[in-house]
Amino acid sequence: MEFFESFDSYQEAWRNRQRAEEWLDYYRFRRLSFVPNLLPEQALAMPAEEVIGILRARFGKAIDLALSETWTSPEPFEPLPPELMSPVQSFPDSDWLKRTRMVGVNIRTIGNFFNLVKYCLTLPDFYDSIHILPVWEPGVVASIYGMSSWQINREFYSMELAELFPWLNRVERQLKAVIHLLHVMGRAVGMDVIPHTDRFSEMALAFPEYFEWMQRRGLEIVDHSTGLIHRVQACIWKFVQDHGSAVEGLAIPESAEEFFSPHTGEKERNLILFGLPEDFWGRLNRRMAIIQELYARGFETVPATMAPPFRGIEVDPSPEAEVVDEFGMVWRDFRMIRPTPMSRVFNPLARYRLYEHKENGEDWELDFNQPVKPVWEYVCSHYAEVQRCFGFDFMRGDMSHVQMRPEGVPDQVDDYYDLLGAVKETIRQRNHVPFFGYFAESFLPPRDVMGYGEEMDHLEASHADVTLGDLQSTCMGTAEFLQRFRYYDDLLRTRKCAPSFTVMTSDKDDPRFDRFYLDGNEARAFLSLFLTDMPSYVALGFETRDPHPEPAPNEYYTKLYVFQEKRGNKVTRGAFQWGRNTRLFANLQRIRLFYERIREDIADSTTRWLIPPDATGMNPVVAWTQMGDHPVFVFVVNTCPHCKAGRFGLPLSPAFRLRLCFALPASSDEELVYNGVHFVVPGLMPGEVRAYQVETYREG
Repeated sequence: MEFFESFDSYQEAWRNRQRAEEWLDYYRFRRLSFVPNLLPEQALAMPAEEVIGILRARFGKAIDLALSETWTSPEPFEPLPPELMSPVQSFPDSDWLKRTRMVGVNIRTIGNFFNLVKYCLTLPDFYDSIHILPVWEPGVVASIYGMSSWQINREFYSMELAELFPWLNRVERQLKAVIHLLHVMGRAVGMDVIPHTDRFSEMALAFPEYFEWMQRRGLEIVDHSTGLIHRVQACIWKFVQDHGSAVEGLAIPESAEEFFSPHTGEKERNLILFGLPEDFWGRLNRRMAIIQELYARGFETVPATMAPPFRGIEVDPSPEAEVVDEFGMVWRDFRMIRPTPMSRVFNPLARYRLYEHKENGEDWELDFNQPVKPVWEYVCSHYAEVQRCFGFDFMRGDMSHVQMRPEGVPDQVDDYYDLLGAVKETIRQRNHVPFFGYFAESFLPPRDVMGYGEEMDHLEASHADVTLGDLQSTCMGTAEFLQRFRYYDDLLRTRKCAPSFTVMTSDKDDPRFDRFYLDGNEARAFLSLFLTDMPSYVALGFETRDPHPEPAPNEYYTKLYVFQEKRGNKVTRGAFQWGRNTRLFANLQRIRLFYERIREDIADSTTRWLIPPDATGMNPVVAWTQMGDHPVFVFVVNTCPHCKAGRFGLPLSPAFRLRLCFALPASSDEELVYNGVHFVVPGLMPGEVRAYQVETYREG
């Protein structure tokens, strides 16, 4: 099989349709679990009808079930046909997540939900889980992490899918169909669970009592007490009195107390305040009108914060901290009063009010012994309903590193310790899905840096199965990479929450982090696959990402599609542009094909280190095999992409023979020599990866 290795071959790929049909047959007839030589942007350009035909050839009637009018109804049906069951449905717990190979996808980079299915044609099925970045309607700067409602983002709607299947005429139906298709293709599917909303989301306006509020006049926060909530409610109630219900004919409760009482359900509140769920522009206009009423009185939600001390903010007086929106309203950014190095205020976001204030909030302190239980139930029940309706298999918990208790993990961990952990457990128990897992967005920093106490203690207390970690923020060939890698391996073997070998994330793909991906990418990908007992994560776009010694146009970075800036240096104009690094694509494909060939021999193995990651950061070589008396392969990697690794030995029994079966770049060292003490590796090229098959026992 030939591979693309140059820019010219990238161009040729678009013209060679006859060969493309041959490659598609590798997938149709199950010779491979993915379509070889298919660039992601080629896959996205394929007509939906052709893609569905390919899937039917491979999976049969399951594809028609996945797309059928019955099984794509937003109302959940139980049980599903066996053909549509999740590949992790039968697992007794969420431990499966600790060995997953996960791919993160921001749907904005590919246009719509159905294009995710097309993209998956390029992924071998050992990439067995897909993390879909947030799917909700966005708010300020259209950030997908600033959800403005519980409605699915209408920009992810596929016209071509609706034309083929007229009943798939709602974005909710299309999302459900795509999740069914991914399950048929052998992928678990994860949703983002977000512990905050847009600063003036429908949730914050319909349930102001579920958020913290403050009153600002110019450069001063004049009030941030708990009692402010009632004044906000009165302001919203006055708007309803003055403008009436958004849906004609609905009876309006007679007072603010009645309107915001538990007896007025969320559906009724939303209809009165915003209008019908399908009326996007009507809901948006009503929301903006309410925001203007609140703005006139200086009412704002308290913004979300990151890193200790978490609490205590003030208005940032600097000129650049002033923003004037399209309606002429002047907003100010905020900053921490007593910041630490990692402290940050997320001005467009509002965190849920999870605990009561101490002393009416005068010193910004929270009383962790007084959880606001209706808020916890609101958030947990909503995400549980989303899981039940769409069939998600796991959650990625946004900002899982937030541990706001100065004493760290308390002596007694109860049901109100961590919101993300509560969401996971609610879904597992209420929906009877014990397999439902929790992938945490946290970075394993030193103690008291991103949260209070030890982050791994916090993650385990919050029921996280896997954490993202921060390997993607280190350059290959550095001592920092090796030391962090060693630390993660130690955690993997001693703690309940497994660190991930993270290759790239969507929010580390912007010009600030170009240096991480200048070289060493093949070795990074090799490690993420062949360390079979460590979970891994990679984001869409890595497979053809160009090296950027100088910043590229914004359209080449996935991070800049998390939001939609209209001004400043983060503006994007047009669609996401894939890299043209066909050499990386070809090398990764070689690695993937080799893994596919040997996966059954190593899939469930436990790593036995021969040369572990050097805790001093001095030795760039790592080598490992499998636990047990009869290892099958030995893997060797030079993690430094700039320097050769000199002669070294592998401490393995002389009863074995080690025959080279894979090397990148190619090597002539067919068999290693045993010198009476070690198997001797003559040396490795910069960034070289190798695999040796353990063939036979030697006599005597």
